[in-house]
Amino acid sequence: MRKESFEFLTKLLEAPSPSGYEQPAQRVFRAYIEKSATVTSDVMGNVYGMIAGTGKERPRVMLVGHSDEIGLQVRYIDDNGFIYFGAIGGVDAHLTPGQRVIVHAAQGGLPGVIGRKPIHLMEPKDRDTVTKLDNQYIDIGAATKKDAEKLVRIGDPITFAAGIERLCGDRVTSRGFDDKAGSFVVAEVLRQVASARKKLSVDLYGVSSVQEEVGLRGGTTSSYTVNPDIGICVEVDFATDQPDVEKKHNGDVKIGKGPILPRGANINPALFDLLAATAEEQKIPVQFTGIPRATGTDANVMQISRGGVATALVKIPLRYMHTPVEVLALSDLENAVKLIVATLAKIKDKSPYIPR
Repeated sequence: MRKESFEFLTKLLEAPSPSGYEQPAQRVFRAYIEKSATVTSDVMGNVYGMIAGTGKERPRVMLVGHSDEIGLQVRYIDDNGFIYFGAIGGVDAHLTPGQRVIVHAAQGGLPGVIGRKPIHLMEPKDRDTVTKLDNQYIDIGAATKKDAEKLVRIGDPITFAAGIERLCGDRVTSRGFDDKAGSFVVAEVLRQVASARKKLSVDLYGVSSVQEEVGLRGGTTSSYTVNPDIGICVEVDFATDQPDVEKKHNGDVKIGKGPILPRGANINPALFDLLAATAEEQKIPVQFTGIPRATGTDANVMQISRGGVATALVKIPLRYMHTPVEVLALSDLENAVKLIVATLAKIKDKSPYIPR
């Protein structure tokens, strides 16, 4: 991966963006695509990058990845300055105790820890019991409620403190790959399309959406705004190459073996065929999964927006989803970008994607 792209990915991941509080990450996305596309935003906080194509009757193609991540929110401060919190999105109560966090307060990031009773003081039955999120608390070092309230307000968002780190080879770990990986791919597609000498035969809209983790909300409104004929959602998906994941759930999916192309009711068959054929032609490695029902992604709401949209999914294999230590391969991000750029060059009109 080129140096500038990795720097952008790092900034995107390290910018806090729990659902409803995405603007730090959206500012990073906006600044990166400004040289490549015409940039606009909406009242929800979605960011759009548009590149006009050539021709009289150009189909609208929308790419979307969501910028929001799971997180926590300040709900209550007790008399001793301990902060009680609620979950933003699907937070696993098993993994939160003992984590370092950042409370994103008005004056900046405030470090804290999610405390836990020492194992020495626990009853044997409590050692195997998961403490509910409602009973967990954050210690910022404040001695009293008054001290804490000078720094923190009810409703402040909280993220895990983990940032991006390189592992072996091209594998990296970070919080927030779900789905800043998607926003990254969208931005890189816009950059590569803009730098190419030949214009596309479509009007391309690259969207970094918001509030996906709490109900596909930004994907719904951005799809309505763009009104695309064709849509590709870029998401992450469960890798099954870790010891404790059952392949019967999601197939045989490995990180580093290419992006995933799902099939199912949410996927337009002709658009799937185009992506698969392009991957074979361009010798881009891909993997396949089946999703028999609606997907829990922005592709779901995009497909049923207005009169309907020919929709596909390009997914990045990810280990340890919704944890602070998500792992993926940089080559999968790069191959997703290559696949989408090559596929866009083949789209001339919308008629092949209308079932006959």
